[in-house]
Amino acid sequence: MIPMALLGVRVEANNQPIVLLREEGGSRYLPIFIGIPEATAIGYALQGEQPPRPMTHDLFATVMDETGLRLEQVEITELHDGTFFAEITLRRGDEVLRLSSRPSDAIALAVRMTHEVPILAADAVLDEAGVVYEAEGADVPDESLGGPDIEEFREFLDQVRPEDFAD
Repeated sequence: MIPMALLGVRVEANNQPIVLLREEGGSRYLPIFIGIPEATAIGYALQGEQPPRPMTHDLFATVMDETGLRLEQVEITELHDGTFFAEITLRRGDEVLRLSSRPSDAIALAVRMTHEVPILAADAVLDEAGVVYEAEGADVPDESLGGPDIEEFREFLDQVRPEDFAD
């Protein structure tokens, strides 16, 4: 498993939200197309905003906290026919529980935790869906997703479709 950094959520030209991860210490990016509700949930949490009513991910985080469950990590485990699969690892004392999840839900939950939750991706997932970005004469984009060297990467994201990640 490869540690990933969460760079953020974007809505691209085709109105499809993307959560963007970057290989820590590397140049591969992992764009994952997600639903609008999950993009909203992740975006709220990243910006520190509180919705007027708790969202499902907020409720689950509260239930976890009240029952002593700790989210240990998020793993993006597989990619089949353009669909990403993930697992979350929960811990309560010595008890460890792994549950299947959509990556977007797992990330939306992870960004709500008061502790840092590692996000990992399987080597095979990065090999299949990872995108290497190296603009001519520029370093890889930084976490801010800003600056002139990111324009080429944004253009790529504007053009990419979920089908591009299928075999």
